[in-house]
Amino acid sequence: MQEEDLLSDVQMAQFVAHGYVTVNTNLSVDVHQKIFDEHTMVFEKEGNPGNNLLPRMPLVNRVFTDPKVVGALISTLGEDYYLQPHRHPHHNIANSQGQSMHQDGGKRWSHRTRYLLAFYYPQDTPLNRGPSGIIPGSHYFNTPEGASIDAELPLVTPAGTVTICDYDLWHRAMPNTSEKNRFMIKFLFARMTEPEKPTWNNKNREWVNVPPVLPDDSIDCQQMYAHRWYWHCGDDQAPQYPTKKSPRELLNEITGKNERRAIAAAYQAASLGESIVTELIELLESDSEMTRRNSAYALSAIGKPSVIQLQNALDADKTEKRADAATILGELGTIASSAGKKLCETYDDNEEIVRRRCIEALGTIKPNSPNLIPTLISALRDERESVRQAAVMAICRIGTRATKVIPALKEVIDDSNRYVRADALHALRRINTTEAKDELIEQLMPARWCPLTSPESTF
Repeated sequence: MQEEDLLSDVQMAQFVAHGYVTVNTNLSVDVHQKIFDEHTMVFEKEGNPGNNLLPRMPLVNRVFTDPKVVGALISTLGEDYYLQPHRHPHHNIANSQGQSMHQDGGKRWSHRTRYLLAFYYPQDTPLNRGPSGIIPGSHYFNTPEGASIDAELPLVTPAGTVTICDYDLWHRAMPNTSEKNRFMIKFLFARMTEPEKPTWNNKNREWVNVPPVLPDDSIDCQQMYAHRWYWHCGDDQAPQYPTKKSPRELLNEITGKNERRAIAAAYQAASLGESIVTELIELLESDSEMTRRNSAYALSAIGKPSVIQLQNALDADKTEKRADAATILGELGTIASSAGKKLCETYDDNEEIVRRRCIEALGTIKPNSPNLIPTLISALRDERESVRQAAVMAICRIGTRATKVIPALKEVIDDSNRYVRADALHALRRINTTEAKDELIEQLMPARWCPLTSPESTF
């Protein structure tokens, strides 16, 4: 990978603050035209190929192996990012009404970059052809307030453009008032390894303020942006900016109904460090999901001083508090590795959401606990598919340390959930032993897809 293919500091800062970055491939116009024509033919004769997009139209793979696209993905997700099995071609037909502004299902609510969307446009997409519309900066928001924090930005782009977005960015297909159809091909990507150093073309380690996207100048979000920037740099702790507000003022704003002020207050509260952890942990008892999430942002930003009390919260009576405590420990990543034993013990919880969140957390903190592998094997056999899916993703992240789970992975290759099955194959790839690779080949050979086969040409 050449340095010029990686994102610059300016591009990375825009991604951190605004939630998106756009790159152009090096492929010829003819390649994009062929991809557009293939989509037109497949949609007319066969319908939407959905998750079978790549084997049905393998030329699209050249887009996501293009150096500019690969460089942007490495910059934002690290060198071992994972192209997830869900992908979808969006067909915005001529004279359509478009969509409402939304966040995709499975919202992550995370302020750390572990999941991304990539939008690829095989045709020129002027405003009248129904481009995607995004709200810059809205990925920091959990409520519909995020859809109105700034003016909608149409992604008016030439053929061959790829826009990489934070998974939680508010977006929509805009009305297509033209007489031409428009395709946007969406892929999902996931981070496998927590950041240890900048993976973009970094020249300046310090966060340099970028224009905030929030139009209310009284709300300072630079500390929030800086926290994410330094996390991408591999720093355990972002510099803290002193606040003039009292702990009570900050807690009142965190529990308020103005989400912009609540999020900003969460990061200001982080500057108080361990002294405010107890009060923030108490907010995880709230019936307000927004309050709990904003408290979680503050605890994540405080970092290691939160770990002990978050472990204690795994014993709480309230289901939501146990689940949120597990989630925040996972957000902290490897600095919370000491919580591994307690997370493994908490996996025995009766509530599906708590079990799933514990398993997700184990995948990011990667503890050395001897209970880790037995817990993951149990999770692969959980009766709930969401827990099994969390387990295979956690194994993907743990990788070569998970050799003893191979027999259990073989059991879920025929799981009723398509994503458990697909992620299990990637887990085998990540484990990368001879046994894992042999099983991977054994499974992939009969699953081979022939892109030349169609209803008109069956042999």
